[in-house]
Amino acid sequence: MFTGIITDLGEVRAIVSKGDALFEFATHFDTASLQSGASVCCSGVCLTVIETGPGWFAATVSAETLAVTTLSNWSVGTAVNFERALCLGDELGGHLVSGHVDGVGKLTAMTEEGASTRLEFEAPDGLKRFIAAKGSITIDGVSLTVNGVDDRRFGVNVIPHTQAVTTLGQLRPGDAVNLEIDLLARYVARIMEVDG
Repeated sequence: MFTGIITDLGEVRAIVSKGDALFEFATHFDTASLQSGASVCCSGVCLTVIETGPGWFAATVSAETLAVTTLSNWSVGTAVNFERALCLGDELGGHLVSGHVDGVGKLTAMTEEGASTRLEFEAPDGLKRFIAAKGSITIDGVSLTVNGVDDRRFGVNVIPHTQAVTTLGQLRPGDAVNLEIDLLARYVARIMEVDG
């Protein structure tokens, strides 16, 4: 589990494709403390560390993950948001995030609002019922509060700090993003289906 609070902004350092893909990531993490088998959320996608070296770690990415996330569009130099797995007793500054991408959304508009930037996204049709104003959503691994919803479109405000320390500050209209809906919304919807 994760919190959606990004602790490092790194990048793709190498990609080797052979059925599944091997991604190497450059990071500022102390990789000596990053054990093989550890989970790292990479722009919203939970990946398992299989190898490390000074300033880098590697993870295998399955064909399924490539098919349902933005990772198939990544190349050497692509910026990546990193968060290490939550430990019992850690501060929960964002919201509970699993690192399981529910769908790929698209940035449709950007508007400056004071020092912040309002980002408008379009979600896949199947996710719209899980997105609610004042609810939580994870965009490329970043925990954010939904400010407004209009059918498949929703908006979030991103403060300057978040723009500077995550990939959200580099987004432009038309860019694809990994979306994870709030866990509570998922289970409430399931209960309603079963009881309804």
